[in-house]
Amino acid sequence: MTIELDHTIIPCRNQVKSAQCLADLLGVPWADKSIGPFSPVYVNSELTLDFQSTDDDFPIYHVCFRVTEAEFDAILERIKASGTAYRSTLRGSVDRLFSTQFGGRMIYWNEPDGHQWELLTVSYARPSFYP
Repeated sequence: MTIELDHTIIPCRNQVKSAQCLADLLGVPWADKSIGPFSPVYVNSELTLDFQSTDDDFPIYHVCFRVTEAEFDAILERIKASGTAYRSTLRGSVDRLFSTQFGGRMIYWNEPDGHQWELLTVSYARPSFYP
């Protein structure tokens, strides 16, 4: 059986600002509004992140994007150009470095509402029974 994640809702304070910021860094399309009360980021043909503004408290999300080496380079350049602080460790201080700990490259950054984004080129989270 193949199960694919289609979409998920990302709570935030300003959905348009949050969606545009992530989409611009990743270099993917987005819309300020769509079906329902969301500002969607179209991560790829299979996955949409639906940002939704709220005044309520919400949990901080961690979302990891696996990309090719070339995509990593392009996204990292956009992150640098935007002045976004990034780091090589999950909870470390801003060091503007990338990690090579698991055989690829990876970085972490947080958006203003606290959500943590991770970018990597080699997944370290796959069990051996998946190719």
